[in-house]
Amino acid sequence: MGLGGFVPPYMDPNTTGDVLFGGVNYASGGGGILNQTGSIFGGRINLDAQIDNYAKNRRDMMTRRGEVAAVSRLRGALFSVTMGSNDFINNYLAPILSAPERAVTPPETFINGMIAKYRQQLIRLYLLDARKIVVVNVGPIGCIPYLRDIMTTGAGAGAGACAEFPNQLAQSFNRKLRAVVTELGAGLGGSRFVYADVYRIVSDIIANYKSHGFEVADSACCYVGGRFGGLAPCAPASSYCADRSKYVFWDAYHPSDAANALIASRILDGDPADISPVNVRHLVLDDA
Repeated sequence: MGLGGFVPPYMDPNTTGDVLFGGVNYASGGGGILNQTGSIFGGRINLDAQIDNYAKNRRDMMTRRGEVAAVSRLRGALFSVTMGSNDFINNYLAPILSAPERAVTPPETFINGMIAKYRQQLIRLYLLDARKIVVVNVGPIGCIPYLRDIMTTGAGAGAGACAEFPNQLAQSFNRKLRAVVTELGAGLGGSRFVYADVYRIVSDIIANYKSHGFEVADSACCYVGGRFGGLAPCAPASSYCADRSKYVFWDAYHPSDAANALIASRILDGDPADISPVNVRHLVLDDA
């Protein structure tokens, strides 16, 4: 998209002044839609706080160049929001935290709470001048090495099988999220909400990994222990594969660079089955 490099992170002391007009990355490891998500990690920044940080930058942009110029810049900018996976992995499904909550909170109740909160957050972004908003759904989290290892052991677990329950959660969430994205796109004047179906894209890469140039689709390249290398995070003492480009997953949780490049290319230029109603390239070029 001609950015010339990575968008700088919000916490970088150099992300200030005119730099703000080139874009800012507000993401935080372990962050979620729900404020309690990732509490085991301590200093994570969840979506409410990320939007707070964006709001501060928005005010700084107005102070620097005036309200008209700042609003024009923001309303023409691309906003990419990828949230939800951590709310399942590091909240509802986390072994240490989740047993009491799952006992009293049915899956649909938890998901409905996520969706209600997320809807409010997306509307808040719109009210802060976001107009071109790409909302990325939750991928097949049951296929990550971590959840394969902790949830597919024992009798009946197929060789290399994804964990069924986490994927059911993701699919239920995604159905409701698509409806919200459609609703907001129709109801918020001047908005262009786009729904990116990463669940579909990643599922295709895993199912057809050889045709995509991969050799291993179920295990982590960087691993410590477990059948799929998912029992511990990647660390300096970890073992690692000879060629990470041949693995769909880099570590217990994340796709490899090679897989991410495929995912990104399909979000950027994909057909309506991958991203709708338009892909990111059309969204960026569309001044309507």
